[in-house]
Amino acid sequence: MSQWKIGLIGGTGLGEALLDGAGGVRHDVETPFGRASDSIVETQWDGIDVLILNRHGPGHLLQPSGVPFRANIFALKQLGCTHIIASGAVGSLRQEFAPRDLVVPDQVIDKTFRRTGTFYEKAAVHVEFAEPFCPVLRRVLIEEGAHEFAAPAGGASGANSASAAAAVHGGSGEAPARGALVHGRGCYVCMEGPAFSSRAESLMHRLWGGDLIGMTAMPEAKLAREAEIPYAQVSLVTDYDCWRNKPAGSASEGNSAAAPQPGADPAVLLQEILANVRAATENATRLIRRTLRRLAADGSILETCPARTALRLAIWSDKSRVDPEEIRRLGPLWGRYFEGSQA
Repeated sequence: MSQWKIGLIGGTGLGEALLDGAGGVRHDVETPFGRASDSIVETQWDGIDVLILNRHGPGHLLQPSGVPFRANIFALKQLGCTHIIASGAVGSLRQEFAPRDLVVPDQVIDKTFRRTGTFYEKAAVHVEFAEPFCPVLRRVLIEEGAHEFAAPAGGASGANSASAAAAVHGGSGEAPARGALVHGRGCYVCMEGPAFSSRAESLMHRLWGGDLIGMTAMPEAKLAREAEIPYAQVSLVTDYDCWRNKPAGSASEGNSAAAPQPGADPAVLLQEILANVRAATENATRLIRRTLRRLAADGSILETCPARTALRLAIWSDKSRVDPEEIRRLGPLWGRYFEGSQA
């Protein structure tokens, strides 16, 4: 049996898709932070052990602020999860990140404010978070994405095809007329929700340097770091957020002064976005499957993930003065750093 267990956290669309037809063992784990969003299914994909968790629970009843992020990460850790590949639906803040594209983000801006972002409330624990997503997992996802969605011989390159599609397809939710493109960088702005951004906020996020807007990467990524679980995300682009408007009768990109396109049917737009979710879900499943095959063939890649020792220098409290009950309660997370310190 492999020493590695890859946690797969599925967001909108992908959560159900990952669980569809999955056999294996279902775990209902009790944690100090309550129960996880859903049963965690332990199975094997392509020769590697995986733990599948549907972030929003059965029937997608958990809105982003209601997701039990601490319970989810703690439960995965208890089950032996060593690495996490998560997914989530996002809006695009950039013309080049088109609906149905996949993005492997490298940075995050946390705008959440209702969610507890740490496990350690009775000690001073400060993890490094300059690089919020695991560079090793990101590299493998990007490399496998380049192979899985390579442009056909003689066809347009990814960048050129993206530009061409963007020039032809305007509006908020339109799907580009091309195959999936995997982007190897992007700054994910995580907002509280559940309402979407105002146009002023969307434009502000662009000025900040944001490329994607979503609601679930935080505090999930930060908690994974505190649990010493390397974490990467595949973001599924479903639409252009509300920053992008067109002047009436124009196919060109609008600006902050442009009026919304008259006569736009919200029901039609919603159907377009749902179609993009389905297409992006299929693309993400292909990418994750291919990545897992690569990791199953060469598990040594996973040994080099820096987050595996994230707590080594992060516990600033005097360990001899930390409440023994708190050490026990959070044992799966930090227990190994207290061995021998509680004589």
